[in-house]
Amino acid sequence: MTNDEGHGLSDTPPSFAPKPRRKAAAQDAQAQPAPPAFAPHSRRSSSGASATQPSPASIPPRAARDRTPRDRTPRDRTPRDRTPRATAGTTIGHAATQHPQQAASKASTAAATTPHPSAARPHTTHHRVRNSLIAALVIVLVAALCAGFGIWNWVSGSLRKEDWLTGKTAGPATTWLILGSDERDGTTGSDDTPGDRTDTILILTKPKHGPSSLISVPRDSLVQVDDALLKINAVMQIYGRQELVAQIEDITGQKVDHVAKITFGGLTGVVDALGGIELCYDQDVDDELSDLHWKAGCHVVDGHTALAFSRMRYSDPKGDFGRAERQRQVIGAIAKKAASPSTLMNFGTVHKVGDAALQAITVDNRTNPKTLLDMLLAFRNASGSSGVTGSLYWSDPNYYVDGVGSCVLLDNPRNLELFAQLADGTHDPGAVGSAAEMG
Repeated sequence: MTNDEGHGLSDTPPSFAPKPRRKAAAQDAQAQPAPPAFAPHSRRSSSGASATQPSPASIPPRAARDRTPRDRTPRDRTPRDRTPRATAGTTIGHAATQHPQQAASKASTAAATTPHPSAARPHTTHHRVRNSLIAALVIVLVAALCAGFGIWNWVSGSLRKEDWLTGKTAGPATTWLILGSDERDGTTGSDDTPGDRTDTILILTKPKHGPSSLISVPRDSLVQVDDALLKINAVMQIYGRQELVAQIEDITGQKVDHVAKITFGGLTGVVDALGGIELCYDQDVDDELSDLHWKAGCHVVDGHTALAFSRMRYSDPKGDFGRAERQRQVIGAIAKKAASPSTLMNFGTVHKVGDAALQAITVDNRTNPKTLLDMLLAFRNASGSSGVTGSLYWSDPNYYVDGVGSCVLLDNPRNLELFAQLADGTHDPGAVGSAAEMG
C-alpha cells in the first residue's frame, strides 16, 4: 500500500540496501500502524559532558609610578646657596650668559611667580570634560551590562528544552539542526493536513575558519531505521527526537551540537514583531491551499504572508524543492533583520521579537542565549554572499518504495564528502547540492 506522506515502512530494496546499524527490530507498518502522535523513544545514549573552559589568568597590577616629591624648602633670599633652575619665563641659554647670582635670582623669581600648569583654567576645563565623558561612558556600559544580564536571564528562563542530542563525539565545527514543524492549525490556507511534521530540515554548520553553510534535507529523503525504510520527515513521529538527530549525523558524518525546532505558525509573530521582512519570488502566485497571493518581485511582507510563502508548494514548478528554497529564504530574512543594528539597539523591539521567538522554539538541553545568538549570526552569514547554501546530493529524486511511496534516494558518499569540507571550512562559497545542479 502506498503512502505518499512518508509514514509507511518497507523492506530494504536491493538497489538501496543500506547497512543495518542498530540491533532493535523495526515495527511492521501493516501489523502496527504509526501512532497518531510521536512518543520520544531514545535509541542512543545522549550522555556527554561539555568541556570546561579554563579560568583566565589574573591581570597583574600596574607598577606604581616613581613620584619624586617636589622640593618645598623655603626660599633663601641669599642666592649663592641655591642652585639655579630653568623654569617657565627663563631661558637656559640666556641664564648661562649672566652672572651666576643674577641668573639664580631671576630663576627664583620666575619660579615663584609662574603658576603651576595644573592650576591653569584651560587644563581644568579639559579635565572636567574628559571626566564627564568617562563617567557617561561608564554609566552606559553599566546600563548595557545590566540590560544584557536581564535579557540573558529572561531568555534562559523562558527556553523550552527537550532531549535531542546523541553521544556522538564532537567534530571540528559547530552544527545546528534546525527543524520547521508545520502544524496545520488553520493559520493560512485550506490545507488542513493533520500532524506534527518536520517538513523543514536544515543543517547549519559554522567551522572554526571558513564560510558558514546552510544545507536543506529533502523531507522525502529515504532513510533506514533498524531494518525498515521510511521518509525522514516521519522519523521523529515514529522513533523519537534522538533518532532523527542520529539520522542526520549518519548523513553528514558530523556531530549535531544543538537543535532548534520552530513551529511555522509561530513565525508569524516573529515577523510581525520585526516589522516585516523582505522576500523575493520571480513568479505570480494565486494558491488557495497556502493562501499565497503574490506578484512577481520583491516585497516587504507581514507574518501571515511570510507563513504562506514558506508553505506554498503546489503552485511551485519545483514542488518541495522550491518550497525548501523559500523556507531557507524566510528564515534567512528573519535572521538578517533580527541581527541588524537597528533591531539590536532597540530594546523594545528585541523584547518583542524575543518573546515571539521563545513561544515558537524548542531547543536541546545544552542551548543557552549565547548559543542562540551564535546560531542567528551563523545563519545570517550562511545566507549571505559569502556563505554556502543548497541541498543534499541525491542519486534519484523519484525513487519508489512499496509501502512508502516516492522518495529521494540520497547520494551518501557525496554528502559525507560535502560535510567534511564544510566542517573544515575548505568549501568555496556558493550553491551546492543536486538542486543547484538541476538549475
